[in-house]
Amino acid sequence: MKSAMEQKMIPAREPPVNSRGVLGWMREHLFATPFQSLITLTIAYGLYLILPPFWQWAVMDATWTGENRSACNVEGACWAFVTARLDQFIYGFYPESETWRVNLFFAQLALVLGWLMIPAIPGKKLALGLGLLVLPVTSWLVLSGGFFGLPVVETHQWGGLMVTLVLALYGMLASLPIGVLLALGRRSSMPVIRTFCTAYIELWRGVPLITVLFMASVMLPLFVPEEIVFDKLVRAMIGIVMFQSAYMAEVVRGGLQAIPRGQAEACQSLGMGYWQSMLLVVLPQAVRLVIPGIVNTFIALFKDTSLVLVIGLFDLLSIVQAGLNDPEWLGSAVEGYLFAGFVFWLFCFGMSKYSQRLEKN
Repeated sequence: MKSAMEQKMIPAREPPVNSRGVLGWMREHLFATPFQSLITLTIAYGLYLILPPFWQWAVMDATWTGENRSACNVEGACWAFVTARLDQFIYGFYPESETWRVNLFFAQLALVLGWLMIPAIPGKKLALGLGLLVLPVTSWLVLSGGFFGLPVVETHQWGGLMVTLVLALYGMLASLPIGVLLALGRRSSMPVIRTFCTAYIELWRGVPLITVLFMASVMLPLFVPEEIVFDKLVRAMIGIVMFQSAYMAEVVRGGLQAIPRGQAEACQSLGMGYWQSMLLVVLPQAVRLVIPGIVNTFIALFKDTSLVLVIGLFDLLSIVQAGLNDPEWLGSAVEGYLFAGFVFWLFCFGMSKYSQRLEKN
């Protein structure tokens, strides 16, 4: 005989299937109200006016190969400028016989990122350890040379996408832990530590990055012994890390403030120390809350790498601008900037989508 609870239970049923199809979705999301319908039609008309001519110019009438601007069709895009200088856009002035080392760096980076982003691949902690500890060291040794019989390649020969990724990678890996420590220090009960961290954060957030790069390039060598020589790329990297760490600290501090005080008090009642409770309970919750802010800071850092041109380093955008001064390719600015913008968008959009999936998980 069934119990009273079993008699009252409603049998499980399959969820209803959405049979509205595409028209139902459009009616709900694009034409729900007259005002929304007006906006949808306006956007659709704007796309109708823009996309067909752009497609005709960028694809149908475009020229993809050529030795100079005169080989291009005047009615279409001259992508020959990009294809002819693609190696320089990627490797800068790196010796052609040694570009395999840059390709190895790209392969290492792609391997670690793919390992972290693809859910089906196990061992995420191992991949994170490789990305944080092994990849930065091995990449720098391989790219700079002087080890394992590799010839030395001075950083003034580095350029293009390679420099953009190197600055962004090392800036992200270093600014996050330093920012976390600064955020914890600003909330510290010790007046000296709290004052120092607050002053550091407010100082670096109050000056533009161009000023920081100038200081790192010109002023930093004056504060170290003469026998210590800092490479220009290393100086730019130090300036970017110090600048972005201040912004990262404020993002993390916002997450820490969102955690109820009872979390720390519960840890204390269980006998956990400050660092134990912070690393195991409070900080993981805070970081999870501010994942969008952290990724937004990383995206800003990635785009700010283009400012290193002011100290004589050629990142992707800078080397595209330098190529536009070639008399053989005068008039190719639109194609060059579109290519650089697409590459920057590709990386930034990828970081944004990964952060959304990480936050959801």
